[in-house]
Order: sequence, then structure tokens, then C-alpha cells
Amino acid sequence: MTGRILLIDDDETFRTFVQTILEDEGHEVVIARDGREGGRKLARESFDLVISDLKMPGKSGLELFRETRKDLSPPQFIFLSAFGTVDEAVAAMKEGAVDFLTKPLAAPEALLTLVNRVIEGQGRNRALLSLKESEAAGLPPEELIFAGQAMQSVRRLVLDVAGTTANVLLFGESGTGKELVARIIHHLSPRSSGGFVPLNCAAIPDTLLESELFGHEKGAFTGALQARQGKFELAKGGTIFLDEVGELPLALQAKLLRVLQERAFERVGGSREIRADVRVIAATNRNLQDEVAGRRFREDLYYRLNVFPLSLPPLRERADAIPLLVNHFLERFSRQIGKKLKGVDAEALSALVRYGWPGNVRELQNVMERAVILAQDLIRLHNLPGELERASRPETLDSRDLLKSTEREIIIKALRKHDGNRRLAAEEMGITRRALQYKLKEYGLLDKE
Repeated sequence: MTGRILLIDDDETFRTFVQTILEDEGHEVVIARDGREGGRKLARESFDLVISDLKMPGKSGLELFRETRKDLSPPQFIFLSAFGTVDEAVAAMKEGAVDFLTKPLAAPEALLTLVNRVIEGQGRNRALLSLKESEAAGLPPEELIFAGQAMQSVRRLVLDVAGTTANVLLFGESGTGKELVARIIHHLSPRSSGGFVPLNCAAIPDTLLESELFGHEKGAFTGALQARQGKFELAKGGTIFLDEVGELPLALQAKLLRVLQERAFERVGGSREIRADVRVIAATNRNLQDEVAGRRFREDLYYRLNVFPLSLPPLRERADAIPLLVNHFLERFSRQIGKKLKGVDAEALSALVRYGWPGNVRELQNVMERAVILAQDLIRLHNLPGELERASRPETLDSRDLLKSTEREIIIKALRKHDGNRRLAAEEMGITRRALQYKLKEYGLLDKE
């Protein structure tokens, strides 16, 4: 894992020597010639580590170190100390410095070992922070995430993109497993040792979203009693997952675009530039092209996010995956509740396979948890919700055909009335756009918009 390092030393020859060692290892190195210049750069930019000479004209490294201890998240320091200042270096360690090395460096490997230990330790800390904020304890087996023939093309694309740094945009209805696929991409990527930090853009009030994304400084707004890191800082070196990105207000879309273009941002109420060393995976259940056409989503941001689009099929198009998923949830919830069930009887399984699943895998998971709680030996039809029981009852051919014919005509009339606008047609019929999309496909009307 590499990091961004501020190197402060007034000896140009030694400074160039250390810079070369660090850059050959892949680290990004920013130079300062004395403590004052180092302080200015620390005020404007964000660094993983500061390597500083202890004694310098003007402001010493030790003075700069002590000034930074007042920050909420002060940078870590490694000191370079001449033999005559070892006692001061030891005192600095007692105040929080990581370590010190004596000048001249006897072995450059010692510096690299120390630097790599600090950078890797920070990566582990960020990963732990992101895990604490995540409800997921781990990933299900890969064969479950990509269960069903319709998911095999998705699996191939995931394997293709995971090893790159490309931004990914996941499309799919609510509950299709977009976050799980994002986690798989992160897990298979070169950034897997960094954190995976999710943020549901639809779950945070607009007034708090900017702070959630970019953090804030103390006093930035009422209630900001201390500085706070945002998701982009927590994800440093890893992946940020922006779920429901289509819900971002336009003002924030502009700020997100800047981060994607310049790879830098500032906290709310701050002026210090912070590097955004993250991969962005976004997800939406909206048609973002429609949102762009309606000027509700920025076109330039859409193209920045949509580098590698991936569409996840709904569960109703993955009926062959349902028995496998049902068995997984049965075992999982039986273990959690402490029940020993024999399985799912044929009638109940048939109902589970035939149902339309508007809530997709998330709905199936909830149905199975309820069924495990209610079941005695086997999961039976009466353990399932009423809508699944009704789905299992055969209707007469005439009544079913009449219902479909009537519904089809209503949809055609609504679309004609609104010149093919699905949103307005759905509103008139009192259904969601997602439900209308399903009906259009079911009745072969996708060419009649």
C-alpha cells in the first residue's frame, strides 16, 4: 500500500536522496524546505505521513509537530535526527511521534520498513472504521450472488472490471443485490486491502449529505462540535459505494463531479485540500438517461460515473436461482433462530418460484425469515405471506385472459394519452414506474411507448 508523504528537510542533497527512495517504492512525495513551508502545506493539503528533520532554521520539525497535535486528526510524524538531538527525538516519541531515524541513514531499508508499517496500519484502521459502519458481516458465497443463468454475463463483466481502476455504475431494481456486487468488485480489486465505505444517498437528508460525503470542520454549522471525517476520507485507498446516486441534489452533483475530475475535495467549512484516493462505484434504480433529459441529473457527472455500466436482472428473470437462494436463507435463518427444519415442501417452493418478487432478493430474504419463524418441521404454503399463497392458486383461463386483456388496454391508452411518457402513465394508473416497466415487458408493449 502506498501513501502521500510530506518530506521536510533543509538539506537539499539528503532531501533528494530520501525522496528518491520513497518514490521508487511508489509513494507520492511532496517537498518542503523548512518547518514554515511544511506548516503551510499541512494547512492546505492532506498527508498520510510527515517525515521531518528535527532541527531546522526558522521553525524546527519539533515545533511543527507540537503545533499539529492541536488538530483533531493530526498527521503521523517520523523524525530524522542527528546524533546530537536523539534525546529530543525520544521526547517527541513520548508526545506521539511514530519513531525516529538517525542521519545519515545507515540503511534505506529501515526507513522504507518504518514508512510501509505506518501506511499499512492506517489502511487497516480505515478498513475497521468502514466495517463498523456496515451492517454486512461478510459476503455470501459467489455462487449465490451470481445464481441463475441471467447473472452469468454479469459475473463475467465483474471479473473483467474488478482488476481495473474504472468507475462502475450499477443499474437494477431495489433489492437486486447492487451493494453485494459492489463489494465483490472491491474484494477482487487491487484496493481490497483498503476500506469499502457505503453511503445510501437516499437515506440522508439533503442538508447533511455534503458533510457525510466530505466531512466537516469544527464550527462549520450549528451542531458541528468537532471536526469529522467524511466517507471519502474513510475510503482512502479503497472504494466508496454511492447507492441511489440518482437521489443526489444538483448542488452536490457538481461537487461530486469536481472530486471525480480533480481527485481532491475540502471538508465543509474548511479550506485544506484533501486527496481523494478512492475508487467510486455508484448504483441507481432510476433511469439516469431520463433524469439527464429531465435536467435532474448532470450529464457530465453521468458520463464520469458511467465508465463501466452493469445492469443486474430482477429476481423474476432468475427463477432458476430461487431454489438455491431459498435453501441458503433457510439454512441461515434456521441457524440464527436455533430451529431444525427439514426443508421447503413442493407446494411452497412452487409458489416461491412463480411469484413476481417486486422486492427482489431482499423481499425473498424477508419472506424466508418470516417462514422459518412460523414453520414447525417443513416450510409450508400457509407459512408464506398471503400474496404468495394467492399466486399459487390456479385461475380459470378465461378470467386470467380477460384481466390481462383489460390491463393491457388500460396501459396502451395511458401511454397514448401521455405521448409515451412512462412516468406520467404510471402516475395516472396509480402504479410505480418499475411496475409499469414490468407490465410493458409482460404484455410486449416496449415498442409502443
